[in-house]
Amino acid sequence: MNTGLLAFGLTTLDINAYPIDALTHTERAILIQGLECAPAGTAAGAALVAARLGVKVKLAGAVGDDMNGLYVRAGLERIGVDTALLATRAGEKTSSTLLAVESDGRRSSFHRAGAGGAPPLDTAVRDAARASRFVHYAAIGAPTADGGAGAELLREAKAGGAVVTCDLIGPRPSAIDEITRILPHVDYFMPSAAEAFFLSGADDLSVAAQRFVELGATVCVIKNGRQGALVLLDGQEHVVPAFAVTPVDTTSCGDSFCAGFIAALDRGWAPLDACRFAGMTAGLVAEGVGTLGALQDFDATVSAMDRYDLAVESVLTV
Repeated sequence: MNTGLLAFGLTTLDINAYPIDALTHTERAILIQGLECAPAGTAAGAALVAARLGVKVKLAGAVGDDMNGLYVRAGLERIGVDTALLATRAGEKTSSTLLAVESDGRRSSFHRAGAGGAPPLDTAVRDAARASRFVHYAAIGAPTADGGAGAELLREAKAGGAVVTCDLIGPRPSAIDEITRILPHVDYFMPSAAEAFFLSGADDLSVAAQRFVELGATVCVIKNGRQGALVLLDGQEHVVPAFAVTPVDTTSCGDSFCAGFIAALDRGWAPLDACRFAGMTAGLVAEGVGTLGALQDFDATVSAMDRYDLAVESVLTV
């Protein structure tokens, strides 16, 4: 029987500082409220959050042989992520991002590319995909997976009985070619609204979702911040409202939404209910700094769903 989640794709270290409203250009130290270093990225961030929510998780990704890589591995293992498939690339740096988060939630990002964009795709990863209950594909644009190798991985995962979810970040225009290859093997395609517009060429989320389903995705879930999530499921369109949280740092909200969705499916929740749980997961992450934010565990997230009101923006959209 297939068990657990395999997250495959981008692995980074995020360094989040809050609030940074201005640079002093002096050597004078400024006291701030939050400074968090944590594993992040569309694969590692989702893996970390899913593990916090009680999912058995393996991560297939890559780090460099620097101190940042050691920190990423230790951080993942501390929360319970299996890092046996996390490669260490000799002579390479770990992909890392410095995020200066302003008081109003806006942020400036400074990214150093590294090993994290090229997750290993070898026999051990393919075996893990076939044995997993869920495979979260977060490797669009990865040189090790694009061009057909990623699609073959997902084909094998589906044949082995896995439920496949897919997320992406900062896609290039050419990403639509890879998406066209993999979507026939994807159960839940989960782009952000900005990504959906960019990749589909549509100016309407409903049209964008329909195009992705026509390309092969079984279900399309478009994450739209305070507007909630637009879900195209069995030919029917639904808007799942967001929760009215007070955001501090929204850096990892997309990754945490995907992780929450998978965690709820793993508990037997129906897709639309899983989207509600995913929205609460993302909301709690946004109320703190860094990848895990103010998130505690699965039961605490369920309890929060009863305490928080729905966001006005998403209620008006329903």
